[in-house]
Amino acid sequence: MARSPRSGRKSRSGARKDTKIAKKKTEAAKGRPRRFKIPDPYAEREAKKYERPIPSREAILMLLQEKGVPLSFEEIAAELGVSDPVDLEALERRLKAMERDGQLLRNRRDRYCLVNESDLIRGRVIGHPDGFGFLKPDEGGEDLFLSPREMRQVFHGDRVVACVTGIDRRGRKEGSIVGILERAHERVVGRLFVERGMAYVVPDNKRITHDVLIPEDYLNGAKPGQIVVAEIVEQPTRRNQPIGRIVEVLGEHMAPGMEIEVAIRAFDIPHEWPEEVLAEAARFGTEVPEAAKEGRVDLRKLPLVTIDGEDARDFDDAVYCRPTPKGWRLIVAIADVSHYVRPGSALDQEALKRGNSVYFPQQVIPMLPEVLSNGLCSLVPDEDRLCMVCEMLVDREGRVTRSRFYEGVMRSHARLTYTEVAAMLVDKDPAVRARHEKLLPHLEELYAVYQALRRQREARGAMDFDTDEYKIVFGEGRKIERLEKVVRTDAHKLIEECMIAANAATARFLDRKKVPYLRRIHDGPDPEKVADVRQFLAELGLKLPGGDTPSPADYMQVLKAAEGRPDYHLVQTLLLRTLPQAIYSPEKKGHFGLALDAYTHYTSPIRRYPDLLVHRAIRHALAGGKAKDFLYSEPELKTIGEHCSMTERRADEATWDVIAWLKCEYMQDKVGEVFSGVITAVTSFGFFVELQDIYVEGLVHISTLGQDFYHFDPLRHCLVGERTHITYRIGDVVKVKVARVDLDERKIDLVLIEPLAPAKPQPKKAASRRRRRKRKNAA
Repeated sequence: MARSPRSGRKSRSGARKDTKIAKKKTEAAKGRPRRFKIPDPYAEREAKKYERPIPSREAILMLLQEKGVPLSFEEIAAELGVSDPVDLEALERRLKAMERDGQLLRNRRDRYCLVNESDLIRGRVIGHPDGFGFLKPDEGGEDLFLSPREMRQVFHGDRVVACVTGIDRRGRKEGSIVGILERAHERVVGRLFVERGMAYVVPDNKRITHDVLIPEDYLNGAKPGQIVVAEIVEQPTRRNQPIGRIVEVLGEHMAPGMEIEVAIRAFDIPHEWPEEVLAEAARFGTEVPEAAKEGRVDLRKLPLVTIDGEDARDFDDAVYCRPTPKGWRLIVAIADVSHYVRPGSALDQEALKRGNSVYFPQQVIPMLPEVLSNGLCSLVPDEDRLCMVCEMLVDREGRVTRSRFYEGVMRSHARLTYTEVAAMLVDKDPAVRARHEKLLPHLEELYAVYQALRRQREARGAMDFDTDEYKIVFGEGRKIERLEKVVRTDAHKLIEECMIAANAATARFLDRKKVPYLRRIHDGPDPEKVADVRQFLAELGLKLPGGDTPSPADYMQVLKAAEGRPDYHLVQTLLLRTLPQAIYSPEKKGHFGLALDAYTHYTSPIRRYPDLLVHRAIRHALAGGKAKDFLYSEPELKTIGEHCSMTERRADEATWDVIAWLKCEYMQDKVGEVFSGVITAVTSFGFFVELQDIYVEGLVHISTLGQDFYHFDPLRHCLVGERTHITYRIGDVVKVKVARVDLDERKIDLVLIEPLAPAKPQPKKAASRRRRRKRKNAA
């Protein structure tokens, strides 16, 4: 009989029996550090977080680094001096969590070792619909190419450890998966098919290229063609496909509302509330008790107001402004979610799991139960609410000269919409102004401070891209009636500038107090992409200054020069593509787009978990706490930041998928109709066209462009005909016909009706000059 590698230790069931006995002991009262064999520099922090603290992650990493060899569970426990059954069980959970987070790796001999950063790369798998994939390193840097053979054993989203095996023909680093740290999918959603007696589910998420086999005993009454949820019974391996069991039948393919049900499950968005979470939220009641208001600054007489969209239901920020001799006093009051959601509670764990609220058309998956998100934490009018306050002094030039933070209790004086505020302050609508006569003087001051903040934003060179947003308007039966372009007014910008000022002030405050926190980081542009864009802009007669590291002001200079030109949209799109996506991290980096050295998110704790952590950091600093006794260490914040960045991307992808589904559904009865449109993107296989007036995008495939061979120019972002010299690029207006709509693939195929006019052949002298210029540049 094979001996278990942990047979020297009590079984889990035995340990659990001993737990009841151990819990009766009063060895470690909460808040008092415990002593183990190895000194733990983070013992005080662990004692504040847990009733029975065990050695911290840092202590375990220090032990493995000191020993220099892999250690078994028993050896780690012995070296640390952990012997109590309760502590052993907690240590096992901690080691598994460290393994899941990529801090440790367990080898084939069941021993834990450190991940060697120079040899192994931790990261998350990004699947491609064509079968291959990439590993996005946790530490940043170049992605690792994963061949279809490597992708057989993983799903899109899995966290793995891989090593570099070589360079492929295209110059990309190629990798091999060494170990799987965390599986991203326990369930998949898709359509059920049965062929020759074999049932399988084709996942709706096209980044998952595995068909999930369903044994006959696991069909549970599901019928071919239905949308189902399959629980993964056996994960994929190099040799075997995944095997699943049908656990839920969502319904027929075209049922109303099916697109959101599919997206929620396809992207693994938590949407069901555990009973303990609902019970914990219900205990707070519906009104703020008087005891909770004690010791707070009373702002209830201050005419604070919320300004949001017409369909908003959770109000987490309120603003107020009054003039001072040198400028303005601006108050940004934010719902005090951290008062209710305490670290380690069921509410906190579920909020972390969700990471953020997800906003679908006409439906929201909130981060917190509605009794809090739409009730006790929402700054609804005429109700007492607890808040965390950022009070700022702003001078006439729009600079924040001083700021302070405190806990307050407030009472919103009005729930205003962007439309109302724009009508009052911009359009000077007398009827709307009369309706809010008492609030009008304060709103006028808000508008004045916004204009000063806006001037300061432009002075420091912060970016301000004019991107289009659209709103879906539904008719009966949840069918799209039309798409409307969202007009961004000064009311939107007013709130945006107030929130940016408060977020920046928060970052400066926490930096002064030296308390670690999750920052909102936006790195600068990629030098290679900048070089390509600069070369293309030169052909348009535009210049991007700044060398290899252009500043945000350099970007805005180019956009200002391109204003009014027909290719403005093209220039803006190419500049945007040089920039990475913003992320959450405790690293001391700035926000490139906003031209700020330090920035964080403080203003939306109802719908973003990083904001909730920032509120905890503020409360810790206000209580006189230091970095060493804060609940979260920098490694823990980094792990949370990576998770929240992932949930943010997940929410975006799920929302885009739902909108793409709805747009395809909207276009199904428009096959054969002709539209004018603007080219929005060009690829090697064709170009995408946004149809005018209805704001839906489709693909014109390169094979439909006529009798010519088209070359894709990646630097100029265009397709050029070899014989006709016809050029298609971003911003060109074309006439197209809707040829096909594929709801499963979320694709709309278009056919060009009127090709652009052929380009005039270049004179020989001009062509010769151009060749000489190219040779000179190459040299």
